[in-house]
Amino acid sequence: MINLAARDILHGWGKFVFTGVGLGLLIGVTLSMAGIYRGLVDDGKALLAIGGADLWVVQRDTLGPYAEPSSVRDDAYRSLLGIPGVAAAGNVTYLTMQIEHARGEVRVMLVGFQPGHPGEPGYLVAGRPITRSHYEAIADMRSGLSLNERIRIRRHEYIVVGLTRRMVSSGGDPMLFVPLKDAQEVQFLKDNDALVNERARSAANPAFNRPGVPGLLEAVQASQTNSHQVNVVLLRLAPDADETRVAEQIRRWKHLEAYTRADMDEILVAKLIATSARQIFMFLVILSVVSATIVAFIIYTMTLNKVREIAVLKLIGARNRTIALMILQQALGLGVIGFIVGRTAAALWAPIFPKYVLLLPGDAVRGALLVLLICALASVVAIRAALRVDPAAAIGG
Repeated sequence: MINLAARDILHGWGKFVFTGVGLGLLIGVTLSMAGIYRGLVDDGKALLAIGGADLWVVQRDTLGPYAEPSSVRDDAYRSLLGIPGVAAAGNVTYLTMQIEHARGEVRVMLVGFQPGHPGEPGYLVAGRPITRSHYEAIADMRSGLSLNERIRIRRHEYIVVGLTRRMVSSGGDPMLFVPLKDAQEVQFLKDNDALVNERARSAANPAFNRPGVPGLLEAVQASQTNSHQVNVVLLRLAPDADETRVAEQIRRWKHLEAYTRADMDEILVAKLIATSARQIFMFLVILSVVSATIVAFIIYTMTLNKVREIAVLKLIGARNRTIALMILQQALGLGVIGFIVGRTAAALWAPIFPKYVLLLPGDAVRGALLVLLICALASVVAIRAALRVDPAAAIGG
């Protein structure tokens, strides 16, 4: 039995393939948008996995270090270690900033941590861990920094001693790990000019020069050059500890906020990337409508160009079902070519995106089914036009 759809496609295969490639690029953009959303979620999960923490202790009535500012005294970890079930604690600071290096600028999340405590990078792909208390750094490979490269952060110069991978912020910025004291200085302390101005104002203030209060001015000046604040205290619990119970004790007795991993998952996904997720969903809906419109227009145009051929088929006894099946097969064939081209294109240009694009096999399967459904629905307009063709048009002028 001759397949009419295949014969018609072979007759004008160049135009058909070219049309499928154009549709495929549009499908590739749609798959990439879905991959961007998956990448946002995966970046959030990767962020929570850094440091191996079970609880995040932050300032009371805040959503934690990733969603909004948080400030905690860096000596709070000592009292937290006394809570039953807490095995280890580590102070950590986070600051998103722009840094310069030999090849230009890069936006990073500066992370201050204590070596040997929760918060340090879980693994390295090159180099060594930080061993000095100052001016050494570990960089994520997406930053473009290389081993032994020297970079300047505010007042001081740092050397990159190690490289890691897939350690990024919730926004996709690569992380740069430095010792905690250095990060505190970068985030909380003022620059030299500001210190000079503050000291001059303090010296001129009579309140700091009272005869009966010696050393008050020196204490104020010392506080201007030392910082004892961190953004979060990461806790690692004992294997048999109940994280919910430990978190409740911290909220009740330490007047701090404690979040479990499930809480942080909800904050990152439901609050931080919720707006981005809705925006991406709207793009997906718009792209799906555009794809359906394009397929419908293409199939409808191809059908109108074959009015006489369809009339001949009706004249020789072809049933409406046969003609409708031919048009449906062409629409599905166009969708198959478009999906193959789109999936291939998405895989090729995904590494070029500045943010992580995660293309899941499950999304590809759902995308393929959606493309075939859109093509089938789009062919309805062309089928209705074909069924209205008068067989007399085959012998008309």
